[in-house]
Amino acid sequence: MVEHVQMPLLVVEDSDEDFEILQILMEEMNVSRPIYRCKTGDTALELLYQQTTTVETDVPIRPAVILLDLNLPGIDGREVLEQLKQDKQFQSIPIIVFTTSSDPKDIKFCYQKGANGYLIKPVSPEKLEKNVQAFVTYWLEANTSLDWNDVNVMG
Repeated sequence: MVEHVQMPLLVVEDSDEDFEILQILMEEMNVSRPIYRCKTGDTALELLYQQTTTVETDVPIRPAVILLDLNLPGIDGREVLEQLKQDKQFQSIPIIVFTTSSDPKDIKFCYQKGANGYLIKPVSPEKLEKNVQAFVTYWLEANTSLDWNDVNVMG
């Protein structure tokens, strides 16, 4: 099998505490892919639309998965989800909502707008670890993703 640089995970999360816990859990789970963080919806959209490049590779940052909080300052997660899923260049990127909201209206809205998953941040550290483990196992290990920039489709 050919080794390649793993596409990064983009975490859009304004809470330093939540992000720190997420990072610790992913380190414990030996997640080796790069993790980029944006604290607002505005900065996430800027990162994706400006095609920011990494210093090491000079290649545009294109995440394999976006882990998106809903309640963000400025442009909130609902708007980010809606905008990215309406844009052909980004709609193939899986977006997993990771939020404290268990409101059925939020859940319904997110799935209607194209979310690929909806995880509620539990208060219990044990449940949080299980949710993060399930996310890592499926979206970062088992699920097959593709860097669409490397695909030449004729048609």
